[in-house]
Amino acid sequence: MYKDIFGKTRQKVGLHIHTTLSDGDATPEEVYSMYKAAGYDAIALTDHRIYAEAGEVDGLTLISGAEYDTGQADTCCGVYHVLSLFAKRDPEIDCASDGVQTMIDKIHTAGGLAVLAHPAWSLNTPSDIMQYNGFDATEIYNAVSGVVQSFRPDSSLIVDMLAGMGREYPLLATDDAHYFEGRDNCVAYIMAECDNADSESIKNAIISRRFYATQGPEIHLVKDGDVFKVYTSPVSHIYISSNAAWSRRTLHGENITYMEYKPRPFEKYLRAFAIDSDGKTAWSNIISLL
Repeated sequence: MYKDIFGKTRQKVGLHIHTTLSDGDATPEEVYSMYKAAGYDAIALTDHRIYAEAGEVDGLTLISGAEYDTGQADTCCGVYHVLSLFAKRDPEIDCASDGVQTMIDKIHTAGGLAVLAHPAWSLNTPSDIMQYNGFDATEIYNAVSGVVQSFRPDSSLIVDMLAGMGREYPLLATDDAHYFEGRDNCVAYIMAECDNADSESIKNAIISRRFYATQGPEIHLVKDGDVFKVYTSPVSHIYISSNAAWSRRTLHGENITYMEYKPRPFEKYLRAFAIDSDGKTAWSNIISLL
């Protein structure tokens, strides 16, 4: 549990982690220990095609989770990875026969949230994603995709194009931990605004977008009349992204903590991100202007 710059209670949550139960290099017990030591309040084990039940270990909340996939290695033929989070039971997905929409529907039937994992890594195009209904969130950052996989950890471009097309998903930062070399574990997470670290409180925070995604810095994007204000912990860069090709939406300096912006009439959405002096990034959720 943490307090943000406004005094609100936040929970540190890791939502994409693999173990030796599938293709991870750490056992579940080792994962619990390292994430607990790193100050996490809750995590989800998301082994491939293996449903992990909710629970609690030594004060660490375990969110139910699993990762399902369709397609093979060639992204030109359609590769989709879908996280199931918070499901009340095993969604009973058959990756050999269930398509993406069926996966989403089965996750919802089981009471869970369906998350589009690492769309940049998978080269999921916005037009392809738009054909599916019901994704509850997507990953804007996926650590393992940057350090040992395809060097496409950041899905910001896809997120922005989707938002311009009217799909404004909640934005998660995750580890997708596999190798546990210090580069893909305890790196990227969300800070959920809720008093308790139980699964239902965290789930509700995600649904209502009461969280920010981060590698460390704090960020808040707030609407105040016709002006949007960004509040951060001390950072070196603050950026506001939208569908506008050109507009002054950046601020650079030392230990800056505030920026404001008045959108142009044609802008459809805004989101903010900030980078600190160590190169760590924080991402706000999207605010619609329509």
